Amino acid sequence: MSGLASRWCTVAALVLASVPVAQAAPFKWASQGEISTWDIHSQNNALQNNIHAYVYETLVQYNSRTFEVEPVLATAWKEISPTQVRFTLRPGVKFHDGSAFTADDAVYSLNRAMAKTSNYGPYVQGFDRIAKVDAQTIDIHLKAPNPVLLRQLTELRVMSKAWAEKNKSVEPKDIKGSDENFAHRNAMGTGPYTLESWQPDVRMVFKRNPNWWGTMEGNVTEIVYTPIKSAATRVAALLSGEVDMVLDPSPQDLARLRSSADLKVVDGVENRTLFLGMDQFREELVGSNIKGKNPLKDLRVRKALYQAIDVNTLTRSILRGLGKPTGTLVAPQVAGWTEGVGKRMPYDVEAAKKLLAEAGYAEGFEVDFACPNNRYINDEAVCQAVTAMWARVGVKAKLRTLPLVTYFPMIQRNEASIYMLGWGVPTFDALYSLQSLVRTVGTGGDGNYNVGRYSNQRMDYLVDRIKMETDAPVRSRMLTEALQLSNDTVSHIPLYDQVIPWAMKKKIDMVHRADNRIDMRAVKVN
Repeated sequence: MSGLASRWCTVAALVLASVPVAQAAPFKWASQGEISTWDIHSQNNALQNNIHAYVYETLVQYNSRTFEVEPVLATAWKEISPTQVRFTLRPGVKFHDGSAFTADDAVYSLNRAMAKTSNYGPYVQGFDRIAKVDAQTIDIHLKAPNPVLLRQLTELRVMSKAWAEKNKSVEPKDIKGSDENFAHRNAMGTGPYTLESWQPDVRMVFKRNPNWWGTMEGNVTEIVYTPIKSAATRVAALLSGEVDMVLDPSPQDLARLRSSADLKVVDGVENRTLFLGMDQFREELVGSNIKGKNPLKDLRVRKALYQAIDVNTLTRSILRGLGKPTGTLVAPQVAGWTEGVGKRMPYDVEAAKKLLAEAGYAEGFEVDFACPNNRYINDEAVCQAVTAMWARVGVKAKLRTLPLVTYFPMIQRNEASIYMLGWGVPTFDALYSLQSLVRTVGTGGDGNYNVGRYSNQRMDYLVDRIKMETDAPVRSRMLTEALQLSNDTVSHIPLYDQVIPWAMKKKIDMVHRADNRIDMRAVKVN
């Protein structure tokens, strides 16, 4: 198992420096999105996972500067066998209600992540069972050796078993449905902050947990998060001092923000790729003028839609440089990416028209097109531009946009013919994307975001081999082969990798992360 030798892998404490805390300070930040739930295993998206991490902790996490795995609720781990890994749990940790964190909570939480209603299947892929050894020790038993186990564990947060049972939240809330459990609107973890209040679409308030076991590099004692959909309003809030930091300033405002004497902008490439998915399952598309068949099942049609999109114009004019065109499903930071696999098919309107004619759609066709309007950089404007580009080749896309809270459940119910999705890779390994996006829909996380229901036997074989392959060069070749197969079959239409600027007051110091997450333990308000 890569990264897990049979010797103890022991670290006594977090790598974050134990620095004396400066004066108490509140930190107010904003972005365009809102989270959909406080149930930690219900919906998997980056903004939500970031905010959940203020309250709930994991066995291990990434160091914000190096992205090496470091201990949190587990202090050590070792291989008992290639399919059995033992974790020693941190003693003396308390939940926010004062109860002790034990192996029972860890076992319960990992099992909860494996539940049918959980959206965290990719993070528990390969898990067989979780066993308690004693009050401070658990074993994770695997179906096969898993070279990315530790990276999967960085997103599996821990909940109190007793609290969940008391409040009838034993199973995760089904994000596709409307039923709620207590954990949907309430939170109780072991983390550095407690959730004080949540008014959906208004604000969230967090207070520093005085009994947290860890040490802070930063000095934030209160967090106020405000979702502000309007880009102009977000920037105005920053300029007026209403907020200290904006996670997603609009591209058109960056020059003004950079020139402000009181503000600064920090840039970095995100490990997130934007692409379009297509319904390749239904025999007839809902809402299309083509009856009795599905044009998106035809490779020529998918290639035509791809080649009709001028991505350079999108990244230059709409994103204003905050995107790097790509030809594959993962960013360069992700294992499996190569320069060759990242190369795009050329933009070619005439070639697109010819492909549509060869497929029998010389006059084009109508198709449903769904996009979020508050998740990615200028997402709605990008989709409007794509709609216009497709119109030039005769494809009449009927665009509809929704806020992310309703958008993601909608596409997971398979209710969109073409849809936009941005996929970050928390494990920095292409298996996470391949299993979620192009593996045939199955169990254990297979195809959990394959909402176009693409299916390819060779792809399934490769993904299943990659899950357990421990020979690093062989595994790397298979990752790249699977990405190239996705390209060749146009499983999706890749667009660009996001570049993320953070805008903030000059008095704020924070670590800019490639996964677009704020490590609140390291935020300093000077």
